[in-house]
Amino acid sequence: MAKLLVVSHKPCWPSDDSSSGYATDGGFPFQMSFLSEIFDETAILVPCSHPANRPGSIAISGNRLRIVPLNMPRGAGLTRKLGLLYWLFRNIGPLIREINRADAVHTPIPGDVGTIGMLMAFLFRKPLFVRYCGNWEARRTTAEHFWKWFMEKFAGGKNVMLATGGSDLAPSGRNSAIRWIFSTSLTRAEIESSCKRRSELPLHPRLITICRIEKGKGVEVVLESLHHLLGSFPGLTLDIVGSGSALNDLQLLARDLGLGDHVVFHGQVDHRKVIDLLKEADLFCFPTSSEGFPKVVIEALACGLPVITTRVSVLPKLIETGCGILLDEATPVSMANSVRKCLEDADLYRKMSDQAISTARQYSLENWRDTIKEMLETSWGRLRSDVRPG
Repeated sequence: MAKLLVVSHKPCWPSDDSSSGYATDGGFPFQMSFLSEIFDETAILVPCSHPANRPGSIAISGNRLRIVPLNMPRGAGLTRKLGLLYWLFRNIGPLIREINRADAVHTPIPGDVGTIGMLMAFLFRKPLFVRYCGNWEARRTTAEHFWKWFMEKFAGGKNVMLATGGSDLAPSGRNSAIRWIFSTSLTRAEIESSCKRRSELPLHPRLITICRIEKGKGVEVVLESLHHLLGSFPGLTLDIVGSGSALNDLQLLARDLGLGDHVVFHGQVDHRKVIDLLKEADLFCFPTSSEGFPKVVIEALACGLPVITTRVSVLPKLIETGCGILLDEATPVSMANSVRKCLEDADLYRKMSDQAISTARQYSLENWRDTIKEMLETSWGRLRSDVRPG
């Protein structure tokens, strides 16, 4: 089991600064690098666009890792769905060639390209490693029902199916072969270098939220909570990091609320800048309504930040260790009350910060790689031909 093929919808682009010749953003390049360490060779089929100077670009590299570029699917929403048959016609050659060459196929889903790769690998009778990276608990769309039906139907044997998240209960009551897996973008060394224990209450509290700026992430809840907080903390500020379709509306909301110098919109920034901003902050606010396993929460915890968030997906499991506060209802008032609770009790704030770092240490990329390696070797046997057992 020496050659792995990854088929993903993650958009990539050419980069002269990358050993593979390509770059992307988010946690994908970090995870692919560590995943490649447990195989002799790793090929990644991804849609690739024209070169561009993009904020947050991260080189894709790894152990004998190569990128096989596919055409970018056109359009979005229904237009993209309708054009997938034409896209498949244009890309069927490299898909068939690489699936035939591979010893096993990994498909991160949700995503249309990953779904096509998953189904083709299944038809070619290749061992499958499917990783569901969305909110496993959500079954709203036809696609979500299909993905979960497929995983529950075919998990087991040579098909390793993992759901991103975490709970004391198994992901599926229908098929116990489906297992939980966490998500992260930090190495052990990065976690240790990011550690910043908060031992004293801040004089001028700095809140931060980092996410895709979309409806459902709760950024407006954090903004509106400032109205209830500025009387007690006149020097309080909020950093909003990320980009998305709701960004303009939130900027208008901040203006309408008269928040002025109390809010800074940073837009999309690179990984290093995210860590720097987290280290400068005092509380991480994340009143989201839907998640899988948000890597940014691990990044915040690694920086010693207490986290105020919602009872969604894996978040209770992370935060109930004592490193933050869980909101029963994501409202501006509940957010403001939770901020006060953290920032008016020095002993509680210090204990939350210490526990945040302790919790983050459990979720390094090394632990992620080793957890997946153990699961895959249980089903597939030894993964690298150049490493002897024991």
